[in-house]
Amino acid sequence: MPDGGELIIMGFIRGAVGVKGWVKIGSHTEYLDSLLDYPTWYLIKDQQRVEAVLETGKVLNNKELQVKFEDCDTRDQAEAWQGYTIAVPRADFVETEEGEYYWTDLIGMSVINHEQVVLGSVHSLLQTGAHDVLVVRGEHGEKLIPFVEAFVGEVDMNAKTIQVEWGLDY
Repeated sequence: MPDGGELIIMGFIRGAVGVKGWVKIGSHTEYLDSLLDYPTWYLIKDQQRVEAVLETGKVLNNKELQVKFEDCDTRDQAEAWQGYTIAVPRADFVETEEGEYYWTDLIGMSVINHEQVVLGSVHSLLQTGAHDVLVVRGEHGEKLIPFVEAFVGEVDMNAKTIQVEWGLDY
């Protein structure tokens, strides 16, 4: 892994496709083709971690991502990758626009309401279609807070805090 940076899990290899070394991907990204932005992936399974370089990739019918790695030219070689987790270095992520955040950066941040009560920390996020939802867990139980301007104020990446308009009794 480059420079000891953090690897972020982005998906997994579902299996082989065809006979020329292609694999189909289960992606954890918002857009299927987002993984194609990263030319080098780290494939992880059990205690093994292998660097794989993308040769090419495509999205079929807006439903399935398929890729071919360099030096993977047969179905047998492709089948060997099934079950591997796909990770990329966090340092390789593209900078976000103002007010946009990668979910991985929000997880673990402290959530503090307008009364300066710590509601807990971000455990995960949910995608509902209308908007994303923060899943916050702490001593006050679990809170589901819509990640919209009406409820979420300042997100301080340096202090690792999110200010929210959310009461304890919500």
